Order: sequence, then structure tokens, then C-alpha cells
Amino acid sequence: MAEGGHHPSGPDVLPEIACLEQFHAAQVRGGPPPGEMVCKLLLDTLALGNKEVYRFLHGERPSFEEFRAWIIATAGQPDPALLTRYHAWLHDRPLDRDASARLGLIAAMPPVLDEAALRFWDDRGYVVLRQAIEPEHAEMLSRVIWDWLDASPDDPSSWYGGDTDGIMIPVYRHPAMAAARGSVRIHKAFAQLWESENLWATIDRLGFNPPQTAGYRFRGSDLHWDVSLARPIPFGTQGLLYLTGTREDQGAFRCVPGFHKRIDAWLDGIGAADPREVDLSAEEKCIAANAGDLIIWRQDLPHGASPNRSGRPRLVQYLNYYSPDMPIRSRWC
Repeated sequence: MAEGGHHPSGPDVLPEIACLEQFHAAQVRGGPPPGEMVCKLLLDTLALGNKEVYRFLHGERPSFEEFRAWIIATAGQPDPALLTRYHAWLHDRPLDRDASARLGLIAAMPPVLDEAALRFWDDRGYVVLRQAIEPEHAEMLSRVIWDWLDASPDDPSSWYGGDTDGIMIPVYRHPAMAAARGSVRIHKAFAQLWESENLWATIDRLGFNPPQTAGYRFRGSDLHWDVSLARPIPFGTQGLLYLTGTREDQGAFRCVPGFHKRIDAWLDGIGAADPREVDLSAEEKCIAANAGDLIIWRQDLPHGASPNRSGRPRLVQYLNYYSPDMPIRSRWC
């Protein structure tokens, strides 16, 4: 039984979900939170993005029943198979037959990253999975972005007034996004890198990086890390799908290739300097790729989008998988 007692079930009522009430109480009433990985798995299992959840809880301070109703209204019913996996992980129980069969399917697939790609990954810290999704799928996702922005790819004057968070588009759950997250080809690529099929897909957003103009400057971040630099930095991945062909000067993904191999020595060598303030731009490389290609990189690689100096915008879906056994450093540095 979930915390807080029995709750009714039905198409418009959320089923019992372990740790959900504790998560709500921690955000609304300041109670003790579940562990960080529990929170991460919980939200991804419910198909909820971090920002939208915390904005709602901290802004509205809803009751627990109001929170449950908001989850259904926002994301619908959770995937029963994924919810079963979540509870199996949480309570250290074996996976059921359906979950085992799904992960067994991924394990039995032929590799999608060949030996040369894996050597490149080991050496450079990133890899490109070509044709991760079909061009038609990428075009469908591009249309989601254009519709959200109420803009046209043929009208540059329409590219700059849409509802964005920097270069992020706050759309999390379009069916075309879910289809990309559920792609067995993409799952297999991450499984090869993690050496495990038991992975969760993150619920993340779309991205739109238009060309710079006299009145518009790049709104993304400089080279950065999205992980604590407290050592040892645990292995983890990040990823994005290009939805249109993207040149190096088109706001492309950038990183410092191979930095994961020397990050420890580099951190030792900068003394008291803040590593997040050190300029590494002279070593960065912008990665061009085609529509439907997936870039995956290690989380210990400095990375970011780049200023768009071309005449066309960059459109992406952020897409990642992670292991529920991945350590999360509680100390941020």
C-alpha cells in the first residue's frame, strides 16, 4: 500500500505510487524528502519534467489530492509497465515477465554502435548514432516546435517571439517525443554505453536555437557541466536528437573532446580557481550531424549549445537514458 493509506483507482484517478506522498510533503511542507534517485525515477516514471513539477508545487502549494489530480491532468496515467519497474527497483523485487521481456529484447538486439564507434566514444567522450530516428519522425518533431512557437521555418521574422526558456521549449509529452524515447534502437545505444539494459528515459524538453541578429543574442549556456564535480564523478550520459541537418556554425552541440580522460588532472592543476569559471572555449568542437542523428556524451565532458551564426535555427529533442544504480553526489561543487 502507498504511504498515506488507500486511494481509489480509475481512469481519472492516479494509482497508488510509493514515495509520492513523501515527495509532495517534502516540497510543500518541508518534510524529509525521498532519496535523490527515488525522486528522479519517480518523476520520469510519471512522465513529468522537473521544472513543471517544482513550479507547480512551490507556486501553488497544493494538497496531496490536488497534486494527484494535477498529475493526471498534466501527464495522464503512468505507463503500467514502467510503474511496475519503479516499484520493483524501489522494493528490490525481481522484474515481472513483461518488464523482463522488454529488457531481454534490448539485450538480444544486434549492436547499433559498432566497434569503431565505441572506440571513438572511449577516446572522445561522445558519439553520434546515425539515423536514430527516421527523417519523417524528425520532421514531425520539428513541426511540434514550429506549432508551439506559432512560427514558420520560411519566415525568419517569426523566430524570435515565442514562449521559450532560453533555448528550451517547455513541451515534454508530445506523442512523437514519447516515440523517440521509446525507440528500441536508441535504447540499445545507451544500453551499450551503460553495459546494462535496465535504464530509464528522462522526461526532457525540445530546443530551439535561432540565428543571432543585431537584436537577438545567444540565450544558451557557455561550456558547462550538469553534474557535481565532486570526485569521483560518476559515469553518466546526456544526449540530444538533431531534428534538422545542423552545421557546425548553426548553434550546434559543442564539447571538449576527450576531456573526461584528463579532468582529474585538470581539476588538481587549477588550484583554488572555480572550475566552472575557467574558459575552455579554445578547445571546443562543434558537432555537425543530420536530421534524426543522436549525439550522446559523457556527463563529465564540458559541453553546451553554441551561438548560431548561420541563417537557419537549430531544432533538437533532449533525450537521455540513465541507470537507477547511478550514484548522485549530494555535495555540489
